[in-house]
Amino acid sequence: MELGQYNTLTILRETDPGLYLGDTEENEVLLPHKYKPQQYAIGDAIEVFVYRDNEARLIATTLIPKAVVGEFAYLRCSQQTPHGAFMEWGIEKDLFVPFKEQARKMTPGSWYTVYIYIDPKTERLVGSSKTKKYLSNDNITLKKYDKVDILITHITERGANAIVNGQHDGLIYIENIFEDIRSGDRLPAYVKKIRPDNKIDLLLQQEGYRSIEPNAEFLLEELEMAGGFLGVTDKSDPDTIKELLGMSKKSFKKALGSLYKARKVKIEDDGISLI
Repeated sequence: MELGQYNTLTILRETDPGLYLGDTEENEVLLPHKYKPQQYAIGDAIEVFVYRDNEARLIATTLIPKAVVGEFAYLRCSQQTPHGAFMEWGIEKDLFVPFKEQARKMTPGSWYTVYIYIDPKTERLVGSSKTKKYLSNDNITLKKYDKVDILITHITERGANAIVNGQHDGLIYIENIFEDIRSGDRLPAYVKKIRPDNKIDLLLQQEGYRSIEPNAEFLLEELEMAGGFLGVTDKSDPDTIKELLGMSKKSFKKALGSLYKARKVKIEDDGISLI
């Protein structure tokens, strides 16, 4: 029975407080009645999340937390106390973040990227907004063009900082952002470059010839949704293209060229239209 993780357990018996569940090593945990399924039978297997209640007792729930132990999540601070902050994370008991684990003092109502772990002293689930110490770029197996999953942590004038595959620190430079993104967004991305110092440069669109096909499909869809005509051409201002389609002029020209060669569109003086 793993604390802070999903566990598939067996329904052992029903009592006044709820259902008692067990694992193959004869460990037991209570699933309160309010979380039990509508239909069940003794001996059924059920997947639950296991955590500790306010009295440090193991408890099970069918509610789904925003993240489990060893993962990062973008969470809202519900309150700040003399001992630390509490974060809303999808289950009844809020996640505690001690003062010593706050990168900066948390404010109720604000959102923070938090790493979830088990405190070795109390054996309780806690969080930390000092996320850098849980990331490492020492042993990167990624390579250019690899598709990755990212969590946007914060955006600066330099670009969007992101956690890559839940393990590494990466950056999307501001000049490579052509769509509306915000802190807390979980997105697919692509490795643009692994620098000599192991810093990871990211893109939200595939680079070079690899981006022609998906961008061409996107442009085709936009044309169809617009009734077959868009008032932009390869001579249009880059800002106009970015505002209308959310892509750079370079990506637009490649996509347009691909559609033109495939005889899907015709280019006119005032725009492009479907054939």
